[in-house]
Amino acid sequence: MTSNTIELIATAPMGLEAVVAREVRDLGYDQVTVENGRVTFVGDALAIARANLWLRTADRVLVKMGQFPARTFDELFEGVKALPWPDWIPEDGEFPVEGRSHKSQLSSVPACQGIVKKAVVESMKLRYGTEWFRETGGRFVIEVALLNDIATITLDTTGPGLHKRGYRKLVTEAPLKETLAAAMILLSRWQPERPLYDPFCGSGTIPVEAAMIGWNLAPGLRRSFNAEAWPLVPGSLWQEAREEAYDLVRDDVPLQIAGSDLDRSAIEVAQASAKAAGLAKELSLQTLPVAKARPQGDYGCIITNPPYGERLGDRSEAERAVRDFGHLFAQLPTWSAFVLSPAKQFEHYVNRPADKKRKLFNGRIECQLYQYFAPGGLYAWRKDRETNPSPER
Repeated sequence: MTSNTIELIATAPMGLEAVVAREVRDLGYDQVTVENGRVTFVGDALAIARANLWLRTADRVLVKMGQFPARTFDELFEGVKALPWPDWIPEDGEFPVEGRSHKSQLSSVPACQGIVKKAVVESMKLRYGTEWFRETGGRFVIEVALLNDIATITLDTTGPGLHKRGYRKLVTEAPLKETLAAAMILLSRWQPERPLYDPFCGSGTIPVEAAMIGWNLAPGLRRSFNAEAWPLVPGSLWQEAREEAYDLVRDDVPLQIAGSDLDRSAIEVAQASAKAAGLAKELSLQTLPVAKARPQGDYGCIITNPPYGERLGDRSEAERAVRDFGHLFAQLPTWSAFVLSPAKQFEHYVNRPADKKRKLFNGRIECQLYQYFAPGGLYAWRKDRETNPSPER
């Protein structure tokens, strides 16, 4: 592994691996392998910066340092020690070790963490000629992940998870993760020229993420990452990646994105998030029950995450809200809808079977993404635009 051929892992929430893989390929990296919970790809040092700035649905970007069988502590120690740690970690680098183990003989995670730490120290001693490392510099979080007696050793380039975009200053009781909201939008195949409405917008995550996608705003532009302090990923590469991201912004695209929620305090949080993201003027957010929502336009797209009941308290109120959504959607014959819900009776409540379902997890809650396609779908929308072009704004 050199700075020009680095094996990277974009960790993915369960069920979203294919979405993350598509994002990686869209960045121009085609040596992609999809596994449970991760997408492995090959890039250079610049790819570390670009992946962190651009990936909307991944959790983290890791450097895959090595992978080998480890049934004993000796095998784990020797395997870790043989990896090129001094190429990555400077003499003053901070290198904590995290770990997890599943279906492996080395089941004590604290013991494995200690072995890995000792092996890295021994490797670095040979390069730096010192017995003591003060660890006052940049942060290099090492993870040992054991699965079926195979150890995968990684370095975390990201730091706080990629869902931490930087615009969410306040939170509601049960916020939707930014990465999951972005995945719902990408799975919908929504286009920025189409109206988008979220009748249960809560803290505004879906409208904000949609606006960022509509304007092609890299989600990581407003935050920092662990690897910004790494010698192998110098500041010039981060500057290059950020300049590329700024050059690709399409803030001249008119957006028709709206959201509403019954909870006034949630709308206040949503408005604060939109303002922090620089999108307050592009989003229409209002306090409104779903029964009174009136989405505007044709061939629009509803993307939403209704209240669950078991998570927010009153299950009957959650059921009523979904039924009200069904009544609303019945009045929008040209619209599509993508609804994330754990309710087993969701299709019964809205009185309409989904065209397609996809299992996703909102945190630890197993849900279905219920997908309803408008008659003719994107084809009908594009045909309508050809026949009745919108006036230029």
